[in-house]
Amino acid sequence: MTGRTVLPNDTYIVETTVRGVLRDVLGLSEARAAELRSETPLFGAMPELDSMAVAGVLTEMEERLGILIDDDEVDGEMLETFGALVRFATDKVPQ
Repeated sequence: MTGRTVLPNDTYIVETTVRGVLRDVLGLSEARAAELRSETPLFGAMPELDSMAVAGVLTEMEERLGILIDDDEVDGEMLETFGALVRFATDKVPQ
């Protein structure tokens, strides 16, 4: 999926991509990644997602989704839940 332009209405593709990024960067099992739901808490609740891992997750999201994430956009709210991270990524996809 690297290098593919994702359309804004491809919410499923964005969700699948974010799930894959979390699985790959954090070393989650396939089963654990599949269990991620919109309300699943992330930062502060998932031990693998520490401040160092956040940078890797965001960089990988940029690469796989073809987006640019500015430092001032990164906050606790976007990392609060899996759904919040997917919504953030969906909003960043070029139109």
